[in-house]
Amino acid sequence: MADTAAIKTAMEALASQFDLKIVEEEKKEEKSAGSTPGADTPATDASEKETDSELKDAPVGSINKIKDLYQGPEDSSGRAPWVDKYPEDVEEAAETEETAKYAFIARKKKCFTGRKKFDIDSIIVNSPAVKKVLENVFAKYPGVTCSLDRLVFDAPFQPFVHRWTEFKLAIESEKNESTKTHLELLHRLLREELKDTIKALEDFILNGVTTFDILWAIFQPKCTVYSRTGGLPNCQSFYSGSYGEGQCGKYFQLTLEPIGWNGIEFKRGTEYANIYDFQGTKPIKDLSACPLHLHPEEEQIRKSLVKRGKKYEQFAGYHYKAYEGIALSWNAKGTQIPVTVTGRIIIDTESFDRNNPTKSSSYNDDLHPQDFNVSQTVGLDLKTMATVVQNDYEDEGEGPKIDLTDDGRLICKSTVPGYSLKQKKWMLFFVDFIKEIEWNENAFSTLVLPEDTKDLLMSFVESQVENKNTFDDVIQGKGKGIIMLLSGPPGVGKTLTAESVAESMRIPLYMMSAGDLGIRPNEVEDALQKILEMVAKWDAILLLDECDVFLEARTNSDLERNKLVSIFLRTLEYYEGILFLTTNRVANMDAAFQSRIHVSMEYPNLTADARRQIWENFLKNSKQKSEVSEQDLDYLSTIELNGRQIKNVLKTSFLLSMRKKTPLKREFIEIVLAIEGRRPGA
Repeated sequence: MADTAAIKTAMEALASQFDLKIVEEEKKEEKSAGSTPGADTPATDASEKETDSELKDAPVGSINKIKDLYQGPEDSSGRAPWVDKYPEDVEEAAETEETAKYAFIARKKKCFTGRKKFDIDSIIVNSPAVKKVLENVFAKYPGVTCSLDRLVFDAPFQPFVHRWTEFKLAIESEKNESTKTHLELLHRLLREELKDTIKALEDFILNGVTTFDILWAIFQPKCTVYSRTGGLPNCQSFYSGSYGEGQCGKYFQLTLEPIGWNGIEFKRGTEYANIYDFQGTKPIKDLSACPLHLHPEEEQIRKSLVKRGKKYEQFAGYHYKAYEGIALSWNAKGTQIPVTVTGRIIIDTESFDRNNPTKSSSYNDDLHPQDFNVSQTVGLDLKTMATVVQNDYEDEGEGPKIDLTDDGRLICKSTVPGYSLKQKKWMLFFVDFIKEIEWNENAFSTLVLPEDTKDLLMSFVESQVENKNTFDDVIQGKGKGIIMLLSGPPGVGKTLTAESVAESMRIPLYMMSAGDLGIRPNEVEDALQKILEMVAKWDAILLLDECDVFLEARTNSDLERNKLVSIFLRTLEYYEGILFLTTNRVANMDAAFQSRIHVSMEYPNLTADARRQIWENFLKNSKQKSEVSEQDLDYLSTIELNGRQIKNVLKTSFLLSMRKKTPLKREFIEIVLAIEGRRPGA
């Protein structure tokens, strides 16, 4: 104790000399023990020691507390680490329980245009009564859900601009005084903020023009957008729009919803259209896409497209049609290009999507209630009714179980996917250019063959089309098809036989050649399999002209050709349709394939009577005038020509007569025959 007293005396002397104050240790401990750190105050040394002891030997995730980390200051690279230290420059939260009591919260930011101090960044709607009213104002408006607890509208307040008229009508019709007061308060706030935009929009619409910056305002969600695809008019439903910038400059991109057939049902798809930046004002009708209700020819456009949409609706499923006009194909780079197409086509969306998965259209959204009417519902039970509403098209031969309304037909796509039998390509065909087939009713009757042979041919084909599933092999799916071999010299009517049968039966004819299949075995097998599947589905006749190219007898020296023959033998065994084979070298065919032929017909050289009939048929079917007499026909039938040669001679003779501007005469035919060295005595 003496030492302690001496030390204390010495310390007091030093404190007096340097004007310092001595604090008692007991008081410091009392003060330290009496102070309690706040919730956001950094921990004291004592609490740190307590935490350290708690952390010591504690397993991972075992302490039942929350550890707060705070975002620290950014470094030179803009990266902000997480730190333990509580930040000193934090402001108190602006939105609290007290601010939630206000009907609306307007969050403002500085305005640098010089016209006002602040711009409204966003508006928070807290009033439950106002939310209920706004539910009706913004019904079916994309991206707006008014039943949320926290309902926020961001500048430039597009929903209010698009539904400004509906908003004002809702205020006028509101009967509850308290709710009406809230609505009027919101109206005053927005009117001051949006007055320039709304005034400019009204002025532009009145004058039929717009600027690039105000495009978002003239396109209201769910409005119908008019544009042109491939030079043809087109309408789609507008979903949303946004500004962007690419290699071609700034643009306003429209997200559109057309109605299309996906192979099973009608649904809404998604397509995009861009309006690129332009200076000053531009007539609304001259935009690459414009709202239909702002187009001066709205009624004519609507009437025309509803009519086309009804035609599109009838093309659901599989159809065999004629076509003449522009279609859309793809080049080697996958870029869509226009091509001119004439001839027969197959409309088949399901097969198109299966064979061209990268080019198929996507349909993800169901039809809207205003798009369709349910039909064929009399006497249906609840389960069947549900199937109808789901727009089920399981049987392609039947018509649709729903009918599109005029509003739905208006926004149907302008193209249908299909296959050109002439060009042998999958394409997109414009509905406007699709026509009914003008069938040649006399095609089969003019075929120069014995009547019993023609009857046999037609009975085989008709029975196969109607009863192809009634006969099967021991192995299921094998041997359901029918294969007919037509052999004989060139120009005697082998190919014409298949063409005439298909025309008489009113079914497609697919003419397959070596160029469609390739030369490598793996290519041939894949291509052949696809073709056989398509032809069988379409109930078409498959014609393999000059089949000896692929079906020549196998040898020990040519392994590649042996592979091709094997592929054909195996694949055709499971073909379920009608196959015509033509050849003038039947003796060279592989023996294994000859056993697979159901009907084999040998065509002899044409007789004089057959040649006379061919001359007469060609002259009768020609649109040009002819003065060829019966005696002339008797003379011409004596000249040994095949059918193809007769056709070529007549075609050349008609060209000569048109040059002379006179009807066709025997002398013109003799001139052509003399040039070719075929006239007797030439």
